[in-house]
Amino acid sequence: MTTRTQTRVVTRVLEDNPLEGESLLRDALFAPAPLPVKKPVASSPRPQHYKIVSISLYTQDIERLERMVAELKRRGHFKANKSQLIRYALSRLDVNSVPNSEPDPAVGLR
Repeated sequence: MTTRTQTRVVTRVLEDNPLEGESLLRDALFAPAPLPVKKPVASSPRPQHYKIVSISLYTQDIERLERMVAELKRRGHFKANKSQLIRYALSRLDVNSVPNSEPDPAVGLR
């Protein structure tokens, strides 16, 4: 009779996790991004010599204004713009010559 020796297999528990570095990679790739910290914006003082306003104009008046600006630029006034032209017109306006009724939008100002 032959006897066989049984070999006992011993499983060792790993003491060090070989995938430990994987969590760093996983967190770097899939962890939610931290919210950006907003830095306080240093507000500069608003200019006091002008304000931005919104006005309504008829389309014909806008087209006429744009044609006037284009003509001024053609004549060498390269910095001409709509605001500048309106400011110039306001400086030349005689309030005594303004009619009491609003002009007809179909006719426009001449």
